[in-house]
Amino acid sequence: MDRIRIRGGNTLNGTIPVSGAKNAALPLMIASLLTDDTLTLENVPHLADVEQLIRILGNHGTDYMVNGRRENQDKGYSRTIHFTARSIVDTTAPYELVSKMRASFWVIGPLLARMGEAKVSLPGGCAIGTRPVDLFIEGLRALGANIEIEGGYAHATAPKGLIGARYEFPKVSVGATHVLMMAAALAKGDTILENAAREPEVVNLAECLNAMGAKISGAGTSTITIEGVTSLSGARHRIIPDRIETGTYAMAVAMTGGDVLLEGARPDLLESALETLERTGTEITRTNTGIRVRRNGAGIQAVDVETDPFPGFPTDLQAQFMALMTKAKGQSRITETIFENRFMHVQELARLGARISLSGQTAIVEGVERLKGAPVMATDLRASVSLVIAGLVAEGETEVNRVYHLDRGFERLEEKLSGCGAEIERISG
Repeated sequence: MDRIRIRGGNTLNGTIPVSGAKNAALPLMIASLLTDDTLTLENVPHLADVEQLIRILGNHGTDYMVNGRRENQDKGYSRTIHFTARSIVDTTAPYELVSKMRASFWVIGPLLARMGEAKVSLPGGCAIGTRPVDLFIEGLRALGANIEIEGGYAHATAPKGLIGARYEFPKVSVGATHVLMMAAALAKGDTILENAAREPEVVNLAECLNAMGAKISGAGTSTITIEGVTSLSGARHRIIPDRIETGTYAMAVAMTGGDVLLEGARPDLLESALETLERTGTEITRTNTGIRVRRNGAGIQAVDVETDPFPGFPTDLQAQFMALMTKAKGQSRITETIFENRFMHVQELARLGARISLSGQTAIVEGVERLKGAPVMATDLRASVSLVIAGLVAEGETEVNRVYHLDRGFERLEEKLSGCGAEIERISG
């Protein structure tokens, strides 16, 4: 099993190209099931989750073709992929595929809307919280679907098609907003989604669906209106830059010191996180080519933060920010409001010398002068990269195990960091 070895102590200087957003790519790929024309997606990141979803879509009959790369860059960056689901050959998403990636459950919306039926395995639990699919199921039922849970599967039918309706999410859910928006695009009549997620990835999906012929307004606000259409066509659409990758590398520079341009990053996608970083003493410059992050060696200031749905501080940056706060001057409090059980990285950061205590959903972090390298184990995607950030400044050698978590969401992480001066390498086997 691969692992990553880091020798800490180097500052980061240079340029890091920001990849396309995984959390935008997955629903956009699934949207290809809504049409028998070709959906072309630009800026698709090369990630394990993307490759797994390609296999899942292939199970339903989707063909794909890959081409394109950025000039003067190796194969693997910024791919363009053409998806064509001319014929849906199977409306069942089996357990052995869905169990490997929760987002694959989202195929239930497009399959039901286009084919009138879908049988999708329930995704089961998750290391960072249960994240139940009730919101998906109740929302589709509001659109007229009949859904039975049997044998670990959600079996949904709507033989006469889905019917537009008003539905208010009992809690904000990005995934459920994606699914309901895709399903409602082919429903009869109008659908109004209230308390909808406002994340940039939701906006990116709505823009793509509209390019395919959907009639969606209000994306990016808490109320989304969808006027159903009878069919959707193909389109060409570009995936937004990954705001979580952007924030992660920004925090890595804040941790180590240095001067890095995050090329292609969009500051409007993560203003809350950037403002929080500025409060730590990190210099953030918003430019036409991306975001420049600098820290000249002055100490890191302790800052309290609470995760919230967009436009608040992202839960997907909580672990990385905690790693940064382990080296801050004084005490910081980090409160997680989105997912339960999302503090499993605490015990691994403690192995490096961090001083963190937990009180319910709040972590109290006492900054320390030094972190020391040690073997650590990743527990989930964002937790794993927090250990990398800590390892960049830890004295001696840090070895991060279970890095398959990293491969799910970070494209060529060690290559991007080593290109800016980090001493980091992947060890196979």
